[in-house]
Amino acid sequence: MTEAAIFDALRQAIWIAIQMSAPLLIVALIAGVVIGLLQALTSVQEMTLTFVPKVGAMLAVFWVSMSFMTSTLITFFHAVILPQIAGQ
Repeated sequence: MTEAAIFDALRQAIWIAIQMSAPLLIVALIAGVVIGLLQALTSVQEMTLTFVPKVGAMLAVFWVSMSFMTSTLITFFHAVILPQIAGQ
């Protein structure tokens, strides 16, 4: 296995990690902005008010996107990692 093959596999792995984490990060960003605006409008500065809805939204999105994440990892493993292990 050459260095170029290792770097290519790492580049693909980083890109897949970005794709898999994007839905969770986007939902956390949107929930944080919405809750922050609501707190600014109502002048309620409660720390649990920002944490609990954000975690709930992220759990819901994680539950919905689990099949996408799993299929992406399985495809990457079968298409990139296994052929490199086998030496092809």
